[in-house]
Amino acid sequence: MSETADVVIVGGGIEGCAAAWALSQRGITDVVVAERNTVASGMTGKSSGIVRCHYGVSSLAAMATVGLEVFEKAEEIFGDDIGFRQTGYVVGVGEPNVDALRKSMAAQRAVGVQTEEIGTDEVARLWPFADLSPFAAFGWEARGGYGDAYQTAQAFAVAARGVGVRIRQGAMVTGLLTNGDAVTGVRLADDSQISAGSVVVATGVWTRPFLAPYGIDVPIRVVREQIVMVSPGVELGPVPVFSDLVSLQYVRPEVGGDVLFGNSDLSDVATVDPDDYLNRATEDFVDLTVDKVGTRFPGFTDAAITTSYAGCYDVTPDWNPVISATSHDGLFVAAGFSGHGFKIAPAVGRLVADLVVDGRSNDPRIPETDFRLSRFAEGELLKSPYPYVGAGQMR
Repeated sequence: MSETADVVIVGGGIEGCAAAWALSQRGITDVVVAERNTVASGMTGKSSGIVRCHYGVSSLAAMATVGLEVFEKAEEIFGDDIGFRQTGYVVGVGEPNVDALRKSMAAQRAVGVQTEEIGTDEVARLWPFADLSPFAAFGWEARGGYGDAYQTAQAFAVAARGVGVRIRQGAMVTGLLTNGDAVTGVRLADDSQISAGSVVVATGVWTRPFLAPYGIDVPIRVVREQIVMVSPGVELGPVPVFSDLVSLQYVRPEVGGDVLFGNSDLSDVATVDPDDYLNRATEDFVDLTVDKVGTRFPGFTDAAITTSYAGCYDVTPDWNPVISATSHDGLFVAAGFSGHGFKIAPAVGRLVADLVVDGRSNDPRIPETDFRLSRFAEGELLKSPYPYVGAGQMR
């Protein structure tokens, strides 16, 4: 049994669904999304959902701005609430990183990010439970916040399906159809085929082994990331997301009053099998949470850990994504998001659509060359010109 499409997208996570939506926005609706389980059932649902535009890489900052604009207009675009909460986003640094913070924010403003430096008194008003004594400077994005990656992926999928895109759930792609150096479609586990002029591989942590048989190396490590939910024991009120680049942690409020904690120290990470890993925090990570949260937020006088979970990042050597054509005609890849895929997903979808339709980016702030797969072999990694001491992956 076989069918045809203009485009097949392998993977129904947030990036695959965003690409389907963006293609449909350009009038390309003969699209099949092939998802082995259900939409957003993989790592998308494990996202911590931070929405910020604070990136030293200008093209990433621009992509996050595109994402923010879509999140802000979600009800108008999708007709439903996708879980975006515009609490604001504050980032604090110690003295060694003040110059990098200021230069990075200036570069961000140049590509449309609304960000500014604010004083300790203002942050104390925003976060009255925090010990701010170690910080030397703060950046503030009033439009930042957090969202729900699962709901957002579902919204992309529903919108795309509404104009004719086919979302095939329970459809495991086992391989590519090729003709010489050209990809002509995909083969599914039930031996059916989908012929297509273009194939987009958006399979996240599973990308490298999927493409390796075709001589395409996407240098991704699968890195386990742990999240702990904390009941602060006090009424938080409307606090913003807080990125602490002194003790290397981030926290954000949850709708029910808990606080989500994540570790920003990514200097020593654990690689795992994405199909077989511990789906909760380890005892050592719980101890780390208690230490970091207790030190930074002494106002949490009666705090308690409520739950934890773990997911996996698809991490490239420069901690930046691959959104690229490949050495095989008709084959594109969108993977390696290194924990930043949610906030930039709308822009990822648009860049994928641009590459499929036009072969290049249509946003001058987001050159497709920044995210080309070949940069690794060329030794031209995508790095921030303003790296943070001790938190280089923050960008």
